Amino acid sequence: MQTETEICCFSLASAMVAHRLCTDRVELCGGYLEGGTTPSQGLIKLVLENIVPKTFVMIRPRGGDFCYSESEVLTIYSEIFQIKSLNPGGFVFGALNSDGTVDGELCKKVLTWASPFPVTFHRAFDQCPDPMVALDTLIDLGFERILTSGQKESALKGLDALTELVKRAEGRIQVMGGAGVNADNVTAFIKAGIPAVHFTAKEWQKSCMAVAGKVSMQAGVLPDDTGRYETSEEAAEKLMSRLIQKPE
Repeated sequence: MQTETEICCFSLASAMVAHRLCTDRVELCGGYLEGGTTPSQGLIKLVLENIVPKTFVMIRPRGGDFCYSESEVLTIYSEIFQIKSLNPGGFVFGALNSDGTVDGELCKKVLTWASPFPVTFHRAFDQCPDPMVALDTLIDLGFERILTSGQKESALKGLDALTELVKRAEGRIQVMGGAGVNADNVTAFIKAGIPAVHFTAKEWQKSCMAVAGKVSMQAGVLPDDTGRYETSEEAAEKLMSRLIQKPE
């Protein structure tokens, strides 16, 4: 079984790298520092018009936790219906109750709103107190896949848990490993039989500005104030080349 690949992209330039490398899917996001939020309508339209891989669009109205207010649910509803008109490959979403369990009521609504497009449940899964219960809930709800690090800081550290989730899923939902997946460790996921991997292959792009800004514009922690992260074609290609090599 060939391991599927998904590249998380925050720009058209990064999505074009995924296009050139023929990855299976793109997860399109805004809000890099927040861990991924809903991207702009303009970016979504451009990506869908210019790349071949299926593009799954993140639906997350803000950073922070995954417990959403009534006004945020209205935003989620609006975003989904606007994006559906652009014909995406699918959506990425996750919602939790205050105790960390899956918010089945909201997830059921989102799956209905997103239909007929498939939906991935994102790494909100890694905050659930009982991953096996959460897995069964997501299968019953009808999600297509789960993105998870195996509830560890990195998917490599959570590889044993990922393997157990794959066994428990029995093909009823795809378990996709993500968080720190790179060319140096992707073979471990292939050997373990993880059906899909998610990665950014990010590389810091220095600014073209000759004069540094006098006032910092960033609210988070970045290498500097004017550069940005983009997908590195070299790093992504190196990782994907490992996928076609036979594990030892």
